[in-house]
Amino acid sequence: MLNALLFFLADSTPSWVHILIPIIVGVLCLVGGGAIGVLVYRHNRNKKVGSAQEQANSIIDFAKDEAKTLKKEAIQEAREEAQKIKNEQERQFRERNGELSKQENRMNQKEEALDKKEELLLHKLDRIDVQQKELIGQQNELTKRKQELDKSEQKIQAELERVAGLSREEAKQTLVDEMVADARKEAATLVRKIKNEAKASGEQKAREIISTAIQRCASDQVSETTVTTVPLPNDEMKGRLIGREGRNIRALENATGVELIIDDTPEVVILSGFDPVRRQIARITIEKLLADGRIHPARIEEMVEKVKRDMDVTIKDEGEGASFDTGVFGLHPELIKLLGRLKFRTSYGQNVLKHSVEVSYIAGIMASELGLDVALAKRGALLHDIGKAVDQEIEGTHMQIGADLAKKYKESKEVVNCIASHHGDVEPMTVEAVIVAAADAVSGARPGARRESLENYVKRLEKLEEIANSFQGVQKSYAVQAGREIRIIVKPEEVNDETTVLLANEIARKIESELEYPGQIKVNVIRETRSVDFAK
Repeated sequence: MLNALLFFLADSTPSWVHILIPIIVGVLCLVGGGAIGVLVYRHNRNKKVGSAQEQANSIIDFAKDEAKTLKKEAIQEAREEAQKIKNEQERQFRERNGELSKQENRMNQKEEALDKKEELLLHKLDRIDVQQKELIGQQNELTKRKQELDKSEQKIQAELERVAGLSREEAKQTLVDEMVADARKEAATLVRKIKNEAKASGEQKAREIISTAIQRCASDQVSETTVTTVPLPNDEMKGRLIGREGRNIRALENATGVELIIDDTPEVVILSGFDPVRRQIARITIEKLLADGRIHPARIEEMVEKVKRDMDVTIKDEGEGASFDTGVFGLHPELIKLLGRLKFRTSYGQNVLKHSVEVSYIAGIMASELGLDVALAKRGALLHDIGKAVDQEIEGTHMQIGADLAKKYKESKEVVNCIASHHGDVEPMTVEAVIVAAADAVSGARPGARRESLENYVKRLEKLEEIANSFQGVQKSYAVQAGREIRIIVKPEEVNDETTVLLANEIARKIESELEYPGQIKVNVIRETRSVDFAK
């Protein structure tokens, strides 16, 4: 119909109308289509809103049902939890009531026991009161009897004094004097018996141990003290050592600290000094200079420095060798160096390092024979004279210096005591310390091991005889066998046979406390009675 209308209009209208009509129709179509679209959109929207409202209502209903279900379940769980808590509280209440009942029963039992104890104590107190009354009565009776006895004793004492003609004090003094005399006699007899028994069993064993130790080790000895001689190839070398205007000898003495004595002795230079290490450095330096041929102050100083470095190595090697030879390990490096310095130190003409090694051997053998600590004995013996390495630099005895050095380098207190006590200045703490002192005496007392100056020797003998003559009853004393024995002749009318034992012991103790000597001294007390008559 629309097409027919359009066709009609197209036939009956002008041409511009033909152009306008399609435009109008197009606009109408667009307006109609838009209206239809709006209607369709509104219709679809209303449908979606209705569907969403239905879904929302359905979800709300489901949520309400779910909430009711959860509420019921929560209420049920809460009720169950409340019931559990209630049951637990009831159980704890029952347990506490049971415990309280037990404690109440125990308290009741304790109260009953205390009541019983109280009754027993009261009963005992009653008995004690009765016994106390009885004791008081007995004490009074004893007091009366004592008074009666005192009166009887006084009467008897007065009668005895009248009969004996002595007072009580005089009789007591007489009795005491007799008892003292008897006690001294018995003591002397007992001392002699004990000494004889000890000699029978111990002296033989001690001799065996000491002789075994001496036989198993013996060190070489040296005799250098404060001088060293250096041989020269010819006397011309003396002039070269002196140098122009004495510059070479001054350089040597300043560099080494040793005095060079160049005299008329053919082909010999004498080095004098108290430090043996310095003398050794000077000796080696001169020998190297003689071999080198270049002798002037600069060369001398250079050679002395080189020898000092070599000497440090030698000292360390000597110390390590002594430690290795004796089996004493773990020594501090400074103690090793001090041991090496003893290589060049002498005492009474005896090389101190060799003496220390020998003492270590002897102490180890003695300790082994007696079942003692061999390692401790050997260590203390090796270090016993370590103080002599620096005794010219530090004040004090070599025992105290050595003990301080051992403490400084963390040696044990037993080793320190061995060093400090080996000459009796400190009390020995261990048997090993006594062994070290004995081994030191054995090493120094061996024939030819040591020597001493004539002046000291004479003074020691005179002091020995002076000590013996200071005792009452001594008639004359003689130091014999180079001071190894003192023979004492006593007055027979003042000293009896039993007292000679005590006298010998007292003299020996005084010699130990007042005199220093190597080895041991035999105290020989002689008592004899001579009866002389003539036939005419």
